[in-house]
Amino acid sequence: MNLMMTILLTTLIPLILITFNHLAPKTSPDMEKLSPYECGFSPPENARLPLSIQFFLIAIFFLLFDLEIALLLPVPWALNTSMTTTWMLLLIFLLTLGLWYEWSQGALDWTK
Repeated sequence: MNLMMTILLTTLIPLILITFNHLAPKTSPDMEKLSPYECGFSPPENARLPLSIQFFLIAIFFLLFDLEIALLLPVPWALNTSMTTTWMLLLIFLLTLGLWYEWSQGALDWTK
């Protein structure tokens, strides 16, 4: 009974939402709604200018060290083997080595 109810609901709810989407009136946005919003006035230049590569580099570093934190969070509960400690120290060493290399190459300097 419980499984049948779950299957019924997981098929019925998406079907209802799809039907409602098809029955809803179609809207066509005008150019004013498609233009980028810049505090109430027209943007002085093109809003699609490429960002500096420094922003992408900082974002990649953030993701890398965020991943490091996610990988190192369960380490205190798994420290019962020397293999876990070895892998943890190797990961920290490699990330520190990579950070040192980027820093020595000047990739983290905002002004050049």
